[in-house]
Amino acid sequence: MSGTKTSIRNRVRRRKKGAMALEMNSLLDILVILLVFLIKSYNTNTTIINIPKDIFVPISQSKSKSENHITIQMSPEKKIWVDDKLVVNLNETAFDLYDKGGDRIIALYNELISKKDTITLLAKQSEEANKFSGLINLIMDKSLSYDYIRKIMYTATEAGFKEFKFVVISNED
Repeated sequence: MSGTKTSIRNRVRRRKKGAMALEMNSLLDILVILLVFLIKSYNTNTTIINIPKDIFVPISQSKSKSENHITIQMSPEKKIWVDDKLVVNLNETAFDLYDKGGDRIIALYNELISKKDTITLLAKQSEEANKFSGLINLIMDKSLSYDYIRKIMYTATEAGFKEFKFVVISNED
């Protein structure tokens, strides 16, 4: 009986003395888990805004980042874009550009209502969709008069957008 116990001990000792081999399956599992974790935690929170070449944005020393929201842009030629789509040119001599006593820009109002309805509909259909925040990024040429900026802000407020962020170029020293 003692002979069998010794032979079992010798087998165990022989196994322990040999070089340990790593299995590739375990290493690949660890690499896949790390890769999935890194992809899941990767943050692409950069905002890319296409600014037309004829709009000269003011320079600021602001450090806060802009967020992805609906963007309204206005050039010195009084052209207004909503998310890279030309909505209206205020230099046109059409009679139906304004309503509400000349303060609300009709084409801009209609486009903003359409955007708001789309966001609200998507939020109802999917839990992961962004909810309507009522925030707009404004990109205005620095030569525009306050009257035009006021009309754009009034129109956006009438459409349900209550918060504004002015996009400026950062002055990095």
